[in-house]
Amino acid sequence: MLGGRTSLGIELGSTRIKACLIGDDASVVLAVGSDEWENSFVDRVWTYSLADVWSGVQAAYADLVADIERRYGVRPETFGAIGVSAMMHGYLAFGAADEQLVPFRTWRNTTTGVAADELTELFGVNIPLRWSIAHLHQAVVDAEPHVADLDFVTTLAGYVHWQLTGRKVLGVGDASGMFPIDAQTRTYDAELMAKYAALVPALDLEALLPEVLVAGQPAGELTEQGAALLDPTGALKPGAVTAPPEGDAGTGMVATQSVAPRTGNVSAGTSIFAMVVLERPLANLHHEIDLVTTPAGDPVAMVHCNNGASELAAWAGMFGRFSTAAGSPVSSDTVFETLFREALEGEADAGGVLAYNHLAGEPIAGLAEGRPLVVRTPDSRLTLANFMRAQLYGVFGTLALGMRVLDGEKVELDRMFAHGGMFRTAGVAQRFLAGALGAPVSVAETASEGGAWGMAVLASYVASGEGRTLDGYLRDRVFDEASFTTVAPEAADVAGFATYLDRYRDGLAAEQAAVESISLLGTTR
Repeated sequence: MLGGRTSLGIELGSTRIKACLIGDDASVVLAVGSDEWENSFVDRVWTYSLADVWSGVQAAYADLVADIERRYGVRPETFGAIGVSAMMHGYLAFGAADEQLVPFRTWRNTTTGVAADELTELFGVNIPLRWSIAHLHQAVVDAEPHVADLDFVTTLAGYVHWQLTGRKVLGVGDASGMFPIDAQTRTYDAELMAKYAALVPALDLEALLPEVLVAGQPAGELTEQGAALLDPTGALKPGAVTAPPEGDAGTGMVATQSVAPRTGNVSAGTSIFAMVVLERPLANLHHEIDLVTTPAGDPVAMVHCNNGASELAAWAGMFGRFSTAAGSPVSSDTVFETLFREALEGEADAGGVLAYNHLAGEPIAGLAEGRPLVVRTPDSRLTLANFMRAQLYGVFGTLALGMRVLDGEKVELDRMFAHGGMFRTAGVAQRFLAGALGAPVSVAETASEGGAWGMAVLASYVASGEGRTLDGYLRDRVFDEASFTTVAPEAADVAGFATYLDRYRDGLAAEQAAVESISLLGTTR
């Protein structure tokens, strides 16, 4: 069972690194492992060190192995296939000797405005602040010394895969967050590459960026060095086939069976984003909408918000500490369950309480930096229920602003799925999201497993060697007996959230004022 027919998925999320093992039946999780980590804000840059990458990956893998040993009494020596996924976008730059040239600049950084604007105008395609090409071009604009030494630029998933296999490749979904993809060739857009070459002749993008692969294509094998990186004990042997490394957006689409046109999903974690698979191109360029792809290379409209559930988790942590200080400690799960259930008792518009979850800058909201706020008028009704409903609404606030743009483009959806830890409490976040979107929202039993399971499924797709499409594989081999819970929007929630969102949009001026007037700790203006 733990040999050539298993598939391992590893995903480096913003706060957790997860490992997930599946077998012949890809819908069944055999074992899991995880490790927690956090980004650092160093010299006004959101980053993770590469040392933390590997200590976290090894800890998550060791936790998986321990789970396997507990369940089955064996220690794995090989897997049928392995896949690596990670948070998309950002900038990892290396020199000719494979040395890291500058600290990892994650998706959370919003310092690339000049570059993003210039490239959007040049390409006629929206280039978001967090995309790798925006980070690269900003370094060019700023005349950073390391640009002269560039040999390779990749994402976090691409970096980990490179170290495990020696292959400098990337799945097309993750690659679509580096540079625009041609829907026909399913690789970087050659016309736009030529435009950039004319703008910056000194850089050869084709040589700098990873090779693009689509789902189902083998992406190399686990090397001896890679096996030692994953498992320093030496038990793991080299040779497992690997899937193209993907971004967390792509694995979220796989984990929710949302890779066909007219399907979509919302992934909620440290960031929150919606992915809608398009059946036709958008009529206009929108700064709120990123054009990316599925892991198979089909066009997707992405509404990406830098800020998701982190502020909500911080408040839950504070309430948990209160229970401990009061002499009645409860578990983290109980804290979340209690607070989420209480939110159901709140008024439909949260009673006039507004919650802004902006820990980092938020391009859709026009914010260069974040300042989390709770704001209310004197005639609002501050209860625990309204406060928690406002916090949950706040997670979906900026996302809803972007989704209104797709409504204006007449983009139609047959199904919208959701996944992420905040959907584990049945019937709460799912219900509020349905109200925010004005559409039914479905959650699968595997929703809380998220991207690590999705990456394991992509690895199993490679190992299967089947000729069917990714959508067909998911439909026939993975989700054929899956159970989903679907919640339709309630009229009161739709109206209440619409009222909340109007106030939320107006209140963004207060957020901007906070950014301008309140300095980060340890800094001055």
